[in-house]
This record gives sequence, C-alpha cells and structure tokens, in this order.
Amino acid sequence: MLIFSVDNLTGISEGIQSVYPRSEIQKCIVHQIRNSLRHVSWKDRKSLTTDLKKIYKAKTEQEGFSALEDFEKSWKKYPYVSSSWRRNWGELSTYFKFPKEIRSLIYTTNPIENVNRGIKKLCKNKAVFPNEKAVFKVVYLAIVGIEKKWTCRLRDWSLIYSQLTIFCEERLVNYL
Repeated sequence: MLIFSVDNLTGISEGIQSVYPRSEIQKCIVHQIRNSLRHVSWKDRKSLTTDLKKIYKAKTEQEGFSALEDFEKSWKKYPYVSSSWRRNWGELSTYFKFPKEIRSLIYTTNPIENVNRGIKKLCKNKAVFPNEKAVFKVVYLAIVGIEKKWTCRLRDWSLIYSQLTIFCEERLVNYL
C-alpha cells in the first residue's frame, strides 16, 4: 500500500503504521473542514472557509503552514478549529508531497464512502445471511453494480500513474 486516505477515526493511523510502516497517510481534508465548521456560527462560515481554502489549496506545505498560522491569528474567536488543523497537520499535509494530479485523488475519502454506501444499500435489506459465503456474494455483486456506474476513466490517469512510478519507484518496481 502506497497511500492511505483516511478519515480521522481514533487509532486508525497507528493501526495502519503498525501494518504498513512505509505507507503515507493522508487525512481527509473534507472531513477536517466539516469537523471545523461544526464549531463555527453560521454567520462566520463563509469567510472562515475562504480562509481555510488558503491552507489546503496552497502550492507547498510551507505555504499551507504559513496560511494556517495566518488563520490562527485571524480567527482567535475559534481556537478549536486552528488547534485541530495544527494537531492533525502531519497527516493533513501529506498530499503536498505529490503533484496536483495525485493530490486530487488522495485529499478526500468520498470515493471510498460512495463504495461503502453502495454495499450498505444492498446489504441493509437482508436481515440474516445464512453463511459467510452469502455475505461475500452480496458484497461482490454490490461492487459489480457500483463498478458499472464508473463510465469514464479517471482524468489524467496516465500522468498520475507515471508520477506514482517516479515517487514510489522502489516500491512499484515489482508490480510494473
């Protein structure tokens, strides 16, 4: 595993690092924003999100961290928001190591959540499964159905793939 895109579940990073110590972990920016906005009044949300964009849309990690420091100075009214970004910065800023094409793949867990939603949708109507094999069949059929909806190729996939081979060459060499 090269890169994990995860939400901010307690202990998930430690679990991943124990099994895949060489993997990169990127916490979901979308989850971080949602979590931040839970603590902000409605009248401040638009201007606060504009300032948050300066952090996660920065070109480099240094620019992003500088924007975070500016954010802290500007938004002392909401100390939890900036402390949460600072506390999670190590895994929120992982994607700055990669070009923008790869960043667009790993900054959010939404695609993973869409697959999980499709599996849940098919499984929720079943009260009991007769055995483990039945569960695997239902999950397999759910994934086949979800996959049929993926009608277009990932934009710039050939560019993304070539960049991954450069960034992770020593780990991908056996799979190429």
